[in-house]
Parts: sequence; structure tokens; C-alpha cells
Amino acid sequence: MSGAARSFPGGRRAREPSAGMSTLPGATKAWLQIHFCVVLWGFTAILGKLIELAALPLVWWRMTLVAAVLLLAPRFWRGVRRIARRQSAIYVGIGVIVALHWVTFYGSVKLANASVAATCMALCPVFIAFVEPFVVGRPFRGRELVFALAVVPGVALVVGGTPAHMGPGIVVGVSSAFLVAIFASLNKRFISGGDPLAVTGLEMSGGALFLTLLALLPDTAGVFALPDARDALLLIVLALGCTLLPFALSLVALRHLSAFATTLAVNMEPVYAIVLAIALLGEQHELDPGFYLGVAIILVVVFSQPLIMRVRR
Repeated sequence: MSGAARSFPGGRRAREPSAGMSTLPGATKAWLQIHFCVVLWGFTAILGKLIELAALPLVWWRMTLVAAVLLLAPRFWRGVRRIARRQSAIYVGIGVIVALHWVTFYGSVKLANASVAATCMALCPVFIAFVEPFVVGRPFRGRELVFALAVVPGVALVVGGTPAHMGPGIVVGVSSAFLVAIFASLNKRFISGGDPLAVTGLEMSGGALFLTLLALLPDTAGVFALPDARDALLLIVLALGCTLLPFALSLVALRHLSAFATTLAVNMEPVYAIVLAIALLGEQHELDPGFYLGVAIILVVVFSQPLIMRVRR
């Protein structure tokens, strides 16, 4: 899913392993597993472009399918019984933010294209640098402001290298990245209160319920539109292959990876998405070279942040 912790929705942050953990036999396998997960998350933008449903019904079906599968899992109910009601309500509320993130993400895909939406997601670490101190209650770090300012030239090149009619897609995509920062920070603060599978089920159920209530509004009555056979198949792939499968696999991989390695892997999601968009959708013909230069600048900044922080530690 676009946005891991950046935080895996419903997932725990990786524990920092001891210095010798990188030599464990499972470390290489875990590294490959997490990158496979990130590739699957990269496909979410491609599927969003291929599915003909509008963003709102697309997200409703995605969250409903995932929630339905999790509600059938005994582990989900065992986990829910161990979570306090107030904590459950918090997870349901976070699910609403996840739903809004996905609606704006796929809105960006529909208004622009998959490459633009994925590039906007690369701004998530920048927003997290500003949002997390307020949500988690930690001091703001001056060096994070430097990283935030460093992406400005890249953003300017991205906007300049994008056709004018895709401008609304950029605005919606940036708001989607901001929503990721909010729910990722909330997950970081509250995730220790429950089993990851139970938390994910509550968040998916909360988001699906929110969109169901939203569908009662006159202008969103089409949210329950039935997809055709092609869209139905793609929705199943999106919900099970690009949401549940990478979530379950990432939980296994995170046992052997440091937070640093996880961050670097998750930051690859926009790269994979853009490469897939070029290979499968031919989107390079829609964008100027300046767009890709801007993407490169943003990614250099995003990747350098955890590297510099690790050196400082």
C-alpha cells in the first residue's frame, strides 16, 4: 500500500537488530522479501490506472475485500478481544485517514498518471518530518527542515515537467502524501496496543465503513457501482495480491531487518512504480525529461536522509 512507516498500515516498526543480525541466514531472505513487498505496493498505482472505476468506489472495494478476508481470520478476533475499546476506536479512526489517503492517491492517478502519483508519495518522509513531532510528542529536529527544503528544486522540476492538465493530479497527490504522514505517525504512536493483524482489520473496516457512510451523500451514490468482470479481477489482485500478501510477508521480513534497512526498501516504492509505469503504460511519452530529473533530486534527498541519520548515530 502506498505508505508504510512510513509505516505499514497496521504493522509494527522493525526492531533495531544487534550488530550481528545482518549476518543471520534469514537476513538476506528478509531483504528480498521486503523488496518483493515494495514491488507489489508499486503495482498499486498501475492497477489504479488500469481499473476503470472512479477513485472512491475503487477504494471502497479494496478496503471491503481486505476487511472481509481479515474478518474471517480467527487470529483477527483473538487480537481484537485483547484490545481495549478506546484503542479499537482509535484504530478505526486511523482507518478513516487511510481511506482518505487511498482516495486521494487514486484520484491523483486518475487526474494525472501513475508516475505523478508515485512521485508525490516520495514526499511522504518530508511531511513525516513535520507531522511526527506533533503527533508523537518529540522535539522538532532542525536537520529535517534542511531535508524538506532540499526537495523544493525537485518538486519545481516535477511540476515544470508535467503537462498543465495534470496539475490537479499533483495537488491531490501531495495531499495524499500528507495524509500518509498523519496515519503513519498515528500508527507509530498507537500501534503497540494491539496485534498487527487485528489492527489492520480494524483500520480496513473503519475505512470501508466511512466510505459506506460517505456513499449516502447525493454526489457519491455511485460508490456501490458493480465493477465489470475485468475490474473485478483487478480489484481482487489489488486487495489480495498487493495488500494482504505484502502485509503478511512484511511482518515475517521485519523480524530480521533493521528500521534503517526497512526505510531504504520502502523508499524504493516510487522508483518501482515509475519503472513499472514506463514499462507497462508507456507514461514516459506523457512527461518531459525535467519531470524525471525532479524525481531523481527528490529520491536522492529521501534516500540520503536515513543514511546521514545513521552516520550521526
